[in-house]
Order: sequence, then structure tokens, then C-alpha cells
Amino acid sequence: MIMPHLSLRKPLLKHLATGALLLAAMTTAMAGAQREETLSDSVQSSMSRAIADGVQPRLVFTNAAEGQAWLDEMSDRLAKRIPDEFMRKKLLTIAQYEATRAGLDPQLVLGLIHVESGFNRYALSPVGARGLMQVMPFWQRQIGTPQQSLFDLATNLRYGCTILRHYLDIENGDLFRALGRYNGSLGRAEYPNLVYGAWKNYYAWVPPTQQVAQK
Repeated sequence: MIMPHLSLRKPLLKHLATGALLLAAMTTAMAGAQREETLSDSVQSSMSRAIADGVQPRLVFTNAAEGQAWLDEMSDRLAKRIPDEFMRKKLLTIAQYEATRAGLDPQLVLGLIHVESGFNRYALSPVGARGLMQVMPFWQRQIGTPQQSLFDLATNLRYGCTILRHYLDIENGDLFRALGRYNGSLGRAEYPNLVYGAWKNYYAWVPPTQQVAQK
């Protein structure tokens, strides 16, 4: 599985412990509040193609055994949040596929979902952000169609990963700023630290082959 290098600013590392404490204290999921912006024709076309791609999600790993190991471990970690095993593994399969397809670390995407919605696919924020990755409805008008439900697992994850990839491209790989854009809090550290804390404290994963090599 190929993962791009993502630039991390010092606040993400410096405040990891603070992020973990904030996560523990949270009683409700944070809500994404992406801000509508004018997209260039080329960007809009590219994002629209990504949303419209009808390929069925599947695990994307270098080998099937590694993919199954990841799915089983992540499923165990989410068992309390999503009791139904079938839905849990379906969500994880889609998230891993859409993240990898967009050039994102799947563990990062799980951390973002953890913060944004607490894995509640029907989450609705006071400002209208919807679903697992708390996507704002204006994106349907810009890069999709009104008929696409943002409460649908696959649709929401595809939109969310496509949007985060777009923000990373705008910010030249700077994850701190990209996450700020995603949440509508560009320049402030709280939200990026929360996502990074969830990513590293709850969803960090090392493939079994690497675990053996590290011993």
C-alpha cells in the first residue's frame, strides 16, 4: 500500500498529548464546516470525475493476508462504536479504499471520522454538515448531484476523501492547514490536534510483516 508523505507542522506533534486529553473529554462529535469556494474549471472537473467513478470499493493492500489483518484489527477497535460486524467491516473497507484512492492514509481518515461524527453515519451538525465525514451539502452542487445522499456510507466517504485531498493539494501537502480548511478553522490548532490525536492514539497500525522486522 503506497502512502504519500504528508507535511506535519510542529503544533501537531507538540500538542499530541493535549489532543488526546481533548478527545477523552469530548461528549459530542465535532462538525466539519467547510467553506464554499470558487473552484477552477479544471479542479471542479477533476473532483466531479472522482465523485462519479462507479468502481466498487475493495481493500487495497499489497497482499490479501495483510488486508485481512488490517480489517480484523480495525474491526476489533471499532466494535464498541459499531456493534454490527457486517456494517463495521463494510465501513472499514470503503474507508480504506476511498482513502487510498485519494492518496490519503486510511488511519488518518479513521481519525477524522472519529472526531467529526464518532462513526455515526447519520450525524447532522448545526450548520448542516452530514454523515461520517461531516460533508457540507454545497459540495453536491459543486462536484456531484443533489440526488446523492451524504448519509450513504460510500457517498459520504468518497466526498470526504476527495475534499480532504483537494485541501491538501491547495496547501501543498501541509496537513495542519488542510485539516483546518476541512473544519473551517484554518490557522487554529485545536481541530488538527484532535484529528492527529485520534489518528495516532486509536488507529495507528503497523503491518504484521513490519512488526516482525522491528523485533
